[in-house]
Amino acid sequence: MRSGMSGNPSRLSMRSGGINLKIPKGQFVALLGPNGAGKTTLVEMIEGIQKPDKGEITIMGKKWKGNEDELHNIIGLSLQETRFIDKLRVSETLLLFAGFFNLGKDRVNEIIKIVGLEEKRKSYVVNLSGGQRQRLAIGIALINYPAILLLDEPTTGLDPNARREIWEILRNLKEKSETSMILTTHYMEEAENLCDYIVIMDSGVILREGTLSQLLEEETNEKVVEFTAENGLFNNYIHTGQSPFKIHPGETKEKGFVKLKDFETELPAFMAFMKSNNIALKHMECRRKTLDDLFVSLTGRKINE
Repeated sequence: MRSGMSGNPSRLSMRSGGINLKIPKGQFVALLGPNGAGKTTLVEMIEGIQKPDKGEITIMGKKWKGNEDELHNIIGLSLQETRFIDKLRVSETLLLFAGFFNLGKDRVNEIIKIVGLEEKRKSYVVNLSGGQRQRLAIGIALINYPAILLLDEPTTGLDPNARREIWEILRNLKEKSETSMILTTHYMEEAENLCDYIVIMDSGVILREGTLSQLLEEETNEKVVEFTAENGLFNNYIHTGQSPFKIHPGETKEKGFVKLKDFETELPAFMAFMKSNNIALKHMECRRKTLDDLFVSLTGRKINE
């Protein structure tokens, strides 16, 4: 896998098997895929927790062997689950981690503001909500001014509001720093909103990679028409292949979708086909293809299945 930004020195370079990854300064990269796709394994190799079977990883031009202390000082890390000392306050927890990098209260105060925990600075960690605990975890990952930030599914299990609060923290980081970030996620919307470069993985294999526009470039002329029928009769055409259109099943037997390349001519033909087969539509929506559609076309299933 090769990042698409040239002319910018790499902060991280990885060659292992079929993977060729280079991340420039300030670039946000998403490793996108379902659980079990191999995202965490890849990140753990970058972190130095696992060793690649072959190839090498360099961070700021240095390999892990013999440079462990130096590399630990320039990496920020937040795992899928972070366990804290429940009876420490938010400010005390951050001060503990700041001490590992010879930093003090000034940096703690900066971090508390960055992650929006001003009103919780004196609260015990045990009393924080799930979203607040995750913001604290990201604060810890940022405490040492990292050149490279590694976030492993930071918003999994959070409600939509808490997830968007995390996104806002990361957007502000991108605007105000030169930190490079690798983000693992199985949320398509998260990758689209936060990252410059997206790597789609499944079962340890890289399926597709590029910027969002590059990934969808081949798909831009193709439109997706989602519909809900009054009955499930159209399913007969899915299974028998009698339809001139490839009708894909939806979440229920009444729902489905088709992909139309020549929209102006194919949509009227599709509507005529539905009418001639007595399939009445309750709802129909046309949209451009998304990352989710791309993943379905590559794997035959949705990313969260």
